[in-house]
Amino acid sequence: MPTRRLALAAIGMLPFRQARAQAQPWPSRPIVFTIPFPAGGSADLLARLLAERMMPLLGANARMVVENRAGAGGIIGSEFVRRQPADGYAILLATPSTHGTVPALQPETTPYDPIGDFTPIAIMGRAPIALAVPGNSPHRDPQALLAALRASPGAASWGSSGSGSIGHLAGEWMNLLAGGLRSEHIPYRGGAPLVEALTKGEVQYAWEPLGSLAAAARDGLIRCIGMGTTTRHPLFPDVPTMQEAGLAGFEATTWNVMLGPKGLPPAIVQRLNAAANAGLAVPELGERLAAAGIDPVTDSTPEATGAFIAAELARFRDIVARANLRPQR
Repeated sequence: MPTRRLALAAIGMLPFRQARAQAQPWPSRPIVFTIPFPAGGSADLLARLLAERMMPLLGANARMVVENRAGAGGIIGSEFVRRQPADGYAILLATPSTHGTVPALQPETTPYDPIGDFTPIAIMGRAPIALAVPGNSPHRDPQALLAALRASPGAASWGSSGSGSIGHLAGEWMNLLAGGLRSEHIPYRGGAPLVEALTKGEVQYAWEPLGSLAAAARDGLIRCIGMGTTTRHPLFPDVPTMQEAGLAGFEATTWNVMLGPKGLPPAIVQRLNAAANAGLAVPELGERLAAAGIDPVTDSTPEATGAFIAAELARFRDIVARANLRPQR
């Protein structure tokens, strides 16, 4: 009989315990910040620096744990976060690959809806995409390269860090805006192999985020000749934009945004957004990110973040359709 009474009492306590658990203030356990790429890249750097500054802003006992879940161009890590409970303890660093170029180029094999399956939180940073040539290339500016490509259709080859990468779509867009240029695209398995190939002259030009190109450019192994931004970049003020080179409307940047699973409570979204904006506004953080070629965004809203991703995805889908692109292996 006493055992039965104890069991009944324990059962009676369940609703109380559940209510108490639900009433615990957020965050009461570590927030896992998933980076869908290997450690050591610019996205990884941004996430780790920002997590350090967000923790005290979220509460005295708040903790954020950065985890790398790489694979399939960021798809694996993104899908992992999509499947997590919408309780504020799982967030994602998303990029053009995870929520723009790859879903646009490979919709059949992307296992999630990049818009409908996630909750927008904040835009963390943007970085330029640069047009680069080998250090011994005769082309000193975009106009010279474009003239050579027009003079010998199909003769040149160009590289990117992978099929469906932001560099791939930027190169295809350049070809479209330049009047339908023809050249062979060679996708590499990441930024480091691409830069090595470019220094060796295996390809005549490449599109890649500036952060991957900057060191080799400073050493003279490669030369940046065009920027995808609408204004010149302070790291390379002598390099013209592609709009200056005559490609009206050309703009290509890579970006990092913070997302959560679908259905994240608005109160948690607002707290994460405020902490991200405040953390990114710390001057020391801004200086470190600027040195890595990342321009922090300190005033985004969840609504603006969602609109930004939707606009980027639509633009990439338009490029894929107009260039009649198919996935490359």
